[in-house]
Amino acid sequence: MLAAIGVGSVREIFDSQIPAGVRLGRPLDLPDGLGEQEVYAHLRDLAARNSSVEDEISFMGAGMYDHYVPALIDMLTERSEFLTPYTPYQPEISQGGLQVMFEYQTAISELTALPVSNASVYEGPSAVAAAGYLAKLHNGRARFVVSAGLHPHAIETLRTHAHGYGMEVIEVPLSDGATDPEEWARAIDGDTSAAIFAQPNFYGAVEDAEALSAAAEAAGGGGSGQAGRRSEAAGGRPLVICQVDPIALGILKPPGECGVDVAVGEGQPLGNRLDFGGPSFGLFAAREEYLRRMPGRIAGETVDADGRRGFVLTLQTREQHIRREKATSNICTAQALNALAGVVYLAWLGRAGIVELGELLLARTHYARETLAGLDGVEKLHERPVIREFAVRLDADVGAVLRRCLQQGVNPGVDLHALTGRAQDAGGLLVAITERRSRADIDRLADVLGAAVAAEREAVAA
Repeated sequence: MLAAIGVGSVREIFDSQIPAGVRLGRPLDLPDGLGEQEVYAHLRDLAARNSSVEDEISFMGAGMYDHYVPALIDMLTERSEFLTPYTPYQPEISQGGLQVMFEYQTAISELTALPVSNASVYEGPSAVAAAGYLAKLHNGRARFVVSAGLHPHAIETLRTHAHGYGMEVIEVPLSDGATDPEEWARAIDGDTSAAIFAQPNFYGAVEDAEALSAAAEAAGGGGSGQAGRRSEAAGGRPLVICQVDPIALGILKPPGECGVDVAVGEGQPLGNRLDFGGPSFGLFAAREEYLRRMPGRIAGETVDADGRRGFVLTLQTREQHIRREKATSNICTAQALNALAGVVYLAWLGRAGIVELGELLLARTHYARETLAGLDGVEKLHERPVIREFAVRLDADVGAVLRRCLQQGVNPGVDLHALTGRAQDAGGLLVAITERRSRADIDRLADVLGAAVAAEREAVAA
């Protein structure tokens, strides 16, 4: 091969193509290779250092949750026709795969009360950034206004994308755990491309989604009725984007009925395990006028030449088709297998089941919140209504308390300050409840957390 292209060595190719300034200039500092048996033993030892939700009572959440995953999901997602394909380059041949996309889209549209859903995006935070880019394409404005109640990973991802767009991200503070309505309205102006909030927010609080949407429309120059629709068609107002929790949508008013234009979210709670961080999938639904600016793939229903029901890819705007700057997304992974798990899970729950699940979480979360807030050295971070997650403040070092609890086989939640870096989150603990956490588990959490806080306060005093 070298002779055919007229060079004497691979190094000669590198020397002619790669500038010296970007080369390492020395061998890689790597240990000698190991045999297969030694590698297996090393990996086994590394794996043994992990702890899973099967090894402890876990109340961790912050966007990823330990829900029960029925065996039905593994049975279907492990079928070879679903498990092995990546991208159907001749999609109409893959009628089963296209039907999965279509049924998934239908389920997400019903959950969000928005008419159009794509066949998933990569994960929750990148879905927020993709929605921001859709807003930029729609109205060409220079700023995103985001609630501080948006997941911090979503804010970071949006900031990264916004930097590339030459856009600014304005963060609106919270008041008693929810978006400050006055600051929200004040921050949104005629240069705002999108106003973005979460429902429920990162601190577990249920937001007034209708009021936030209405304030964004009014502050951005839109209006209700026919005049407002004309303004919208001309790109005359910012888009309202809501990051949703799909499980909470079982009992909350859907975003499409609250004035939201685009709903995005993390799909992991829908039939996907934690699996040490992934993979998961992202939800993305919108009003029909934004259809052609949506990322990802959209499957549609049709009939064939013989009048039989069939499915086609209606739109696929992914960058894999070399659209470059015209692409609506720079991530080409649709996570269709994880989305399949999501639609199977929703079908397994059914219309009544997702409501029952939401009501169960509501009751258990209320019990857990009131129980923990009754402990000495523990208080609520805010008084807002919550559904499946809540924040408390500890009168002790959170990291030290976590270590004490873990020694007792209980993971009490997420250290807010460690995750957000915000000074106001010092001492904050975010606690999540799923149907896998029984009342007995919650009582165990209260016993262990109360003892850990007391022990840590005594240790500091001594």
